Amino acid sequence: VDVLIHVLGGSSSPGGGFSALSDAHWAAELDLNLMTAVRLDRALLPQMLSRGRGAVVHVSSIQRTLPLPESTTAYAAAKAALTTYSKALSKEVGPRGVRVNVVSPGWIHTEAAEDLMRRIADSTGGTLDEAKQSILTALGGIPLGRPAKPEEVAELIAFLASDRALAIHGAEYVIDGGTIPTV
Repeated sequence: VDVLIHVLGGSSSPGGGFSALSDAHWAAELDLNLMTAVRLDRALLPQMLSRGRGAVVHVSSIQRTLPLPESTTAYAAAKAALTTYSKALSKEVGPRGVRVNVVSPGWIHTEAAEDLMRRIADSTGGTLDEAKQSILTALGGIPLGRPAKPEEVAELIAFLASDRALAIHGAEYVIDGGTIPTV
């Protein structure tokens, strides 16, 4: 293994804020969004470390800094943990030749995004358009005017995994169309 890219993530927790989340919801979100990366790293990083070369890219989320409390509290917390874990891992394995970086997308037009809109609409009794607008409102809008496409995120990940990015390590790249309003 020369490159390890962890893109698994998502949320199946109900909307409704913190009080709608059971211990089982929290455990599922942490398992899916954090522990899968930890387990994959434990299984595959030793090969990279033994060769003194490799690249790891974990996909987090802008929700680690811009959570949507009505719908994705546990997901946002798990992605924040993944980003922190990734930074710690970069400090540990970087001196041994393995680069670790994070890509944090904003709203990406995926099937999971469609599922989130359906969950929000179901929990509020609203329409899909109202759910979409509630997400845009919660995010403060997307200055670029649209969610990113999966292939746009993939291009960034491919660059970070490539030899063209050999000096990039321990960094987080946000790809959100300008959603996060601060630098």
